[in-house]
Amino acid sequence: MKVKFDTSGIRQTRWYEYLIRFVFGGAVTALAGIVAKRWGPEIGGLFLAFPAIFPATATLLQKNEKRKKERLGEGGGTRGRESAGLDAAGATIGALGLIAFALTVWQTLPNYPLALVLAGATLVWLVTSVMTWEIWQVMRRHGRASRSAASRAMASGGDTTRLRIR
Repeated sequence: MKVKFDTSGIRQTRWYEYLIRFVFGGAVTALAGIVAKRWGPEIGGLFLAFPAIFPATATLLQKNEKRKKERLGEGGGTRGRESAGLDAAGATIGALGLIAFALTVWQTLPNYPLALVLAGATLVWLVTSVMTWEIWQVMRRHGRASRSAASRAMASGGDTTRLRIR
């Protein structure tokens, strides 16, 4: 699977879906501000790190994919869940990259110039995200191969007790 830039989703998204994302993101940001005012910026920052629009995006993505498949006369439930799941996996990979970025800044900022710290942390984020993506792809391919081998063995009436299905 290659990463590519696709703008077709912009045309498929309805105006109110953008509004939902905007309102949800604003509410999470406002909540983080309230928490920071009450319990300090360290705790408020944890809430601000919450991917504010992810829940709204995942549910809207699932709904749009389901609707698209149903228009073609196919059941769209599985496709919608798979799309939302892939979006969640991407968000998780991005979050791991951001954690690596934050740890790099936290550990190096007192000792090095800001520009150097941010450049280094950005490089760490990029490497972490790309490596995590590649590892995830290898694991997905391996999982498909294991399931495929199990399916072939079951179809031929073979012994499946030694196969490990993931």
